[in-house]
Amino acid sequence: MDLVLVPMRWWHIETIAALEPTVFATDPWSAELFWSELAQGAGRRYLTVFHGESKFCGGSEFRGGSEGSADASAHTGGAASIVGYGGLAVADDGAYIQTVGVVPAMRGQGIGARLMIALLRHARQLGARSCGLEVRTDNHAARALYARLGFVDIGMRRGYYQPSGGDAYVMRVRPIDTVGYATLLDDIERALPGRARLAS
Repeated sequence: MDLVLVPMRWWHIETIAALEPTVFATDPWSAELFWSELAQGAGRRYLTVFHGESKFCGGSEFRGGSEGSADASAHTGGAASIVGYGGLAVADDGAYIQTVGVVPAMRGQGIGARLMIALLRHARQLGARSCGLEVRTDNHAARALYARLGFVDIGMRRGYYQPSGGDAYVMRVRPIDTVGYATLLDDIERALPGRARLAS
């Protein structure tokens, strides 16, 4: 399975917003919320994952430990489809995962892990020393992935997800700005199925 991760663009939002209710059956984000996040500029990093017959020019292989993306342009064509997306906020030396979603039919194939690795690497590049997130208390698959990436529970937020009122665990990993953590990301990535590259 070949994947390409590209920076999320405004023209992706219509499709992503249409996918949201299937990715998150409760409390999906609106298109307006994605627009608002992209408008934050350098303080945000959002990625879209494409799969299928597409042409991406000049990307670099996103395997085996590259700390950054290639300085190249990318475009899609043919039958390429969006299969995942995720976003990160960075302020000072802290980062926060805003969302990570994978379409149901493509789950279990490492797409969420690749998104998390790419976002965490970006946080490292910007000087973040820690990264936090919220996750539904009943989302066991996501919690297992985050634990593999070094996240630990630091609290709970009752009624965090609205309008459903679902509870969330607060998780955090630190430090992420070490050689050891870079090695952990590389090792997890090497074990993932298929191939992926990060284009810019």
